[in-house]
Amino acid sequence: MGVLLLCVLWACSLAAAEESDRLPSKCEVCKLLTVELQSALQRTAGSKEVLEVGEVLDTGRRKRKIKYNTSETRLMEAVDDLCERILQYHVHAERPGSLRYAKGVSQTMSSLRNLVQKGVKVDLGLPYELWDEPSVEVTDMKKQCETMLEQYEDVVEDWYFHHQDEWLESFLCEGHVLGSSERECLKEVWKADTGNKVSDEGKSDGDEEKKHDAGEL
Repeated sequence: MGVLLLCVLWACSLAAAEESDRLPSKCEVCKLLTVELQSALQRTAGSKEVLEVGEVLDTGRRKRKIKYNTSETRLMEAVDDLCERILQYHVHAERPGSLRYAKGVSQTMSSLRNLVQKGVKVDLGLPYELWDEPSVEVTDMKKQCETMLEQYEDVVEDWYFHHQDEWLESFLCEGHVLGSSERECLKEVWKADTGNKVSDEGKSDGDEEKKHDAGEL
């Protein structure tokens, strides 16, 4: 038991040191920003709601009616708490590259919790009840998300109103945010439940959707 405890403490210390040095890249921030935005828009894609906009003037002109799913209101609601939702992500240290960011409990934390339940003392440097609090990496990603969203607000609006036939990740990240040497994480796709990295060249027809499923994990 003593040897096991020492191994756990060493692994936790190493993970903490790596986390402080491993902040999310601009590519990873842009990737998850687009995942969250398209996910929010997808939830309201089937809405049949009609909005009335404008004011009734003395001339008797009536308010205009527009479809909710093509309205600015829908975009504003999707963007409203977008970066706040980044705090729902956890670092899955056992996965490579950008795949380390996903919702749900990581295998590492699940294993540590199981050890605690078995009576093994695990010291992460913070109380057990705070283990689910956002990590340094995730908190930094939220801040970067807010800055990026503000900086490229006009680009997002242009995509929403004129280019939704193009995948947002391509339009925003490749077309405006990232240089040609900064796009490596966009090639990382989720393959089954192994956490393996596979390039875009090797993906199957269904992998394009899996590439953007980080928010569902």
